Amino acid sequence: METTTEAIRHAADILFEAHERGVACDPVKSIIEGGSIDTAYAVQKYNTDRWMMAGRRVVGKKIGLTAKAIQAQLKVDQPDYGVLYADMDVPDGEPIDISRVLQPRVEAEVAFVMREDLDEERLTTADVISAIDYAVAAIEIVGSRVRDWKISILDTVADNASSGLYVIGQDPRPLGSFDMRLCGMVMERSGEPVSVGAGAACLGSPINSTLWLARTMARIGNPLRKGDLVLSGALGPMTAARPGDVFEARISGLGSVRAAFAR
Repeated sequence: METTTEAIRHAADILFEAHERGVACDPVKSIIEGGSIDTAYAVQKYNTDRWMMAGRRVVGKKIGLTAKAIQAQLKVDQPDYGVLYADMDVPDGEPIDISRVLQPRVEAEVAFVMREDLDEERLTTADVISAIDYAVAAIEIVGSRVRDWKISILDTVADNASSGLYVIGQDPRPLGSFDMRLCGMVMERSGEPVSVGAGAACLGSPINSTLWLARTMARIGNPLRKGDLVLSGALGPMTAARPGDVFEARISGLGSVRAAFAR
């Protein structure tokens, strides 16, 4: 039987190879299930360190599992987080080669850019609000290195919270200009609605999920920093993406953002 260290390295290697080859792998839960969710985060960090040594630049964090229904499905009572890299950014409307993400799905979110560091673990809601520079509409293109999305909480955490790419809009707004809890969201594919939701679907508010992230990152010694981008979690159901699909998400008070997949 592998030691915990060996299991972490083994699971990380499998997910890394799936990413590099563009071929989905079997779930890694069976390799690390003797550990806790912290073991899965150790797998994520192992690959984060590997990517950073290879030259990728970390630009922020993403929050996943903010919907109560998904938490219940995966038998967890809190969100998870992953790392955002500079090369995951896609300009609004620029054609996306769908092969860049394994098993891609899209979801609309509120993104924040930080104005201040948040390195105090005992953070309040007011601390988070005052530390945010601006909000902007975003589409996250999630993907899973695990075949057929047959994931447990250990799989998705180890797999960098099933991250892929992201698109942010070009109309940043101050927080006081829209209602983060009641802002409505509609995402369309070629003019047809495919996902609807609101800020309240994201742990009650995108600020609530960002507070959870800020406290968590401060606690583990990797706090949110000035300039970091935060994808705060889905406002509605995610939708599978296909070649040629063009998605547009509109969020009340935040304008719109597009993700266009090349044919």
